[in-house]
Amino acid sequence: MIDPHAPARPGAPPSGRGPARLPVRPGTGRFLVLAGVFVCAACGLVYELELLALASYLTGDSVTQASVVLSVMVFAMGIGSLVAKGLRHRAAIGFGAIEATLALVGGCSAMALYAVFAWAGDWGGLWGGAPRALMVAFSLTIGLLIGAEIPLLMELIQRIRRQDAGGAVADLFAADYVGALVGGLAFPFLLLPLMGQLTGALLTGAVNVVAGGALVLGLFGRDLTRRARVALLAANLTVLGALGGAAVLVDDFERAARTAVYGAHVRVAVRTDVQEVVLTGGTHGRPLDLFLDGRLRVSARDGHRYHEALVHPAMNGPHARVLILGGGDGLAAREVLRFAGVRRVRVVERDAQLVRLAGTDPALSALNGHAYDDPRVRVTTADAFRWLRGAPHGAYDVVIADLPGPRLTASPQLYSQEFYGLARRALAPGGRLVVHAGPATVRPRVYWTVDSTLHAAGLHTTPYLDTRDRGLILAAPGARPPLRLDTAPGAPRPRTLTPGRLAAGRAGAAATRVPGLPPSTLMHPRYRH
Repeated sequence: MIDPHAPARPGAPPSGRGPARLPVRPGTGRFLVLAGVFVCAACGLVYELELLALASYLTGDSVTQASVVLSVMVFAMGIGSLVAKGLRHRAAIGFGAIEATLALVGGCSAMALYAVFAWAGDWGGLWGGAPRALMVAFSLTIGLLIGAEIPLLMELIQRIRRQDAGGAVADLFAADYVGALVGGLAFPFLLLPLMGQLTGALLTGAVNVVAGGALVLGLFGRDLTRRARVALLAANLTVLGALGGAAVLVDDFERAARTAVYGAHVRVAVRTDVQEVVLTGGTHGRPLDLFLDGRLRVSARDGHRYHEALVHPAMNGPHARVLILGGGDGLAAREVLRFAGVRRVRVVERDAQLVRLAGTDPALSALNGHAYDDPRVRVTTADAFRWLRGAPHGAYDVVIADLPGPRLTASPQLYSQEFYGLARRALAPGGRLVVHAGPATVRPRVYWTVDSTLHAAGLHTTPYLDTRDRGLILAAPGARPPLRLDTAPGAPRPRTLTPGRLAAGRAGAAATRVPGLPPSTLMHPRYRH
């Protein structure tokens, strides 16, 4: 242990890096610094998780966006640590300024990203990528500021009581990692469900600026000039006022942003445990639209086309027992119930509130034909993957995977070989599985990856498209299932496949077409593997 009051050796740094003049005992001061590390680490991880959640919600493709946010932030933390070396002789005021800046940037990041997404996300051209560019900018800035904390905190804790570098680093990182654990658990279990993304980020910023300001002004204030104390106090109060003002206006901001994204006829906006559900229209002659996490999932204008294309080909054959994975809006169940001979329909949907809304909202329940009032329909609230693991073998003639596209889903395992293997196990002999595989013409590589994954699970596939080029794949264990346009008695003939395009398989496979469709419906060669 080095005596903190030992005389300075020749060439020692100026007094700003000498022993701190503390208002408390060194042991208490050291504990307060570590407590500050704990709080700031928790806030920093909340900012990081906030960016990850927003990136997935606003731009889709959760895997890519998470990789971008994490890699940019970790890189920036390294740069921030290097830059902070030049501030060590003014560690106290430097740390206070960094925490005030971090609180403002991190606390307002959610609102700024949502604002750009709402008002500039559909401008196209250069502005079309504005949400992604801003997300990277926030990741870089927050990473720089978080990275700059540790060198300055190391300097501050050494000024309280000098110890070997290894011991000081161990103490700092222990407090840092425990704080990160608390922040990581608080975000999904406390902040997000109780306050939402925007208010949760603002509250985190307020905690951050209070903790940073109190640590510097309360513990190291005697080492600062009066001018520095006043400036830091003013900066902290300004940041706290800005965050508080934003919190007061957050409800009005959300309403304005929703209007910009969804139009002026938002009727229902609910943040469930799984996603944000928004209903627009459905009254006074306006067509109903259902948005999930900001993306249009159902439109009364032409929503029947997708669900007819999804369900009708799979119902060609035995279909007494049908399993729908996802499909909480009830529209896939509506199409299934059109077929005679259906005895039992099991809907496995993760979002119980979406199912409740589909059964109680007058416009949405009318659109799904009051499917949930049919005694043949049973609903299970569960994750589809976990439910399939316990599903009885060979219990269903048809399995319909009415799930978000593979680049949008928050559960990539729902497009994995294991998932399709479990679905295959649930199929009875002669059964069929149909999968929504995303926009095939826009992202052909993703589409054919799903097709290859189905083959790896032991399924033979027939890929096809609906009228809006949404990729669908019909699969069966025994042989490649035929694609037919048979419909339920009394149901309108589906129009989904008429202008669509169909491809037979993977690399080098010749394109085929549905009988009765003109040759122009062949998939263009550039969309094959």
